[in-house]
Amino acid sequence: MKNEHNNNQIEEILTRRVQDVVKADELKNWLTSGKKIRLYLGVDPSGFKLHLGHAVVLQKLKEFQQAGHEVILLIGDFTGMIGDPTDRDAARKPLTRKDVLKNAKDYQTQAARILNFKGKNAVKIKYNSKWLDKIDFTDLIPLASNFTVQQLLERDMFQKRIKSDKPIHLHEFLYPLMQGYDSVAMDVDLEVGGNDQLFNMLAGRTLMQKMKKKTKAVLTCPLLLGLDGRKMSKTYNNTIDLDESANEMFGKIMSMNDELIVNYFELATDEPKEVLDKVKKDLEAGANPRDLKVQLAKAVITMYHDGKQAEEAELEFNKVFKDKNKPTDIPEVENPGKVVLINFMVGNDLTDSKNNARRLIEQNAVSLNDKKISDKAAEIEFNAGDILQVGKRKFIKIK
Repeated sequence: MKNEHNNNQIEEILTRRVQDVVKADELKNWLTSGKKIRLYLGVDPSGFKLHLGHAVVLQKLKEFQQAGHEVILLIGDFTGMIGDPTDRDAARKPLTRKDVLKNAKDYQTQAARILNFKGKNAVKIKYNSKWLDKIDFTDLIPLASNFTVQQLLERDMFQKRIKSDKPIHLHEFLYPLMQGYDSVAMDVDLEVGGNDQLFNMLAGRTLMQKMKKKTKAVLTCPLLLGLDGRKMSKTYNNTIDLDESANEMFGKIMSMNDELIVNYFELATDEPKEVLDKVKKDLEAGANPRDLKVQLAKAVITMYHDGKQAEEAELEFNKVFKDKNKPTDIPEVENPGKVVLINFMVGNDLTDSKNNARRLIEQNAVSLNDKKISDKAAEIEFNAGDILQVGKRKFIKIK
């Protein structure tokens, strides 16, 4: 029975939430032989929140950790200053070391909702500045000699930029080289990441072969799309963050595009195969997508909060959206007096930018005491008890 359990666990590791495995046979042999492997996921702190898109790969790390393997969460505090060019139609805005470290400050706390950083076989946190800070031209030239310009130019985003007559900066060519060197510095057996990272991960495989004479396997996970069907990104305001409240998670999942339901069940939950199969059949048979979103929301919230909070979030959602009542607990702020509305919205986390605040007002998504506000330049003089609503789920009350 123990061998059967181990084989089922290995099969789950190699198939669920997995898109590609480079050196699949070798990786499977390592796992079935009982070899303890060292693997890692690298995360560049380009923002300060981890979301469900990151969680797809973090859940894969959790599976390896539970199977007894050595897991490393690598913070790209050096590579984050450069910026990964993958899927970018222009170079990323450079970040300072201070910016990167500030963004990464709470990464471990957020990732701890999935990974275990304490006790037996704890996940290790490492920073790639530890070795990349030390590389000089004497090291860089032989490293760079392992790749050709033609290899790098084959990448889709560079081809698009060439056709659009947009610049490709030299430091962007160096990014996969530096990510690749992370594998060498940590002497890993496996790198795990999103499928958009395959090129960079294979660069590490090349360097491991040439510098360590060692095989490195690569495992990629599918990308979870944002709530609107685009790439999940803070830029599009279509993410579900790992540290969001149960109520916020529930509301966001209920607002998502219907065609994403199966994708989210497969990638964002731990529901067994029979549940996934039933969801697909129910959708094909014409089931109400709303009911399946409720099921999905409760499954996700149970993973990151608990079952009780999932039930309470459903009740709260129904109260606000079905029964058209105000939420039970509305955050309160001190009366600011007379203020520019868009400044107040941004300053109280009702939206993330002034441009988005203006857009929400244009869309009639902002109201004060149930009356729509249409003036983007509005100045509001608040009174005690006023309730400002932004969108369907965000409320704030004046003390």
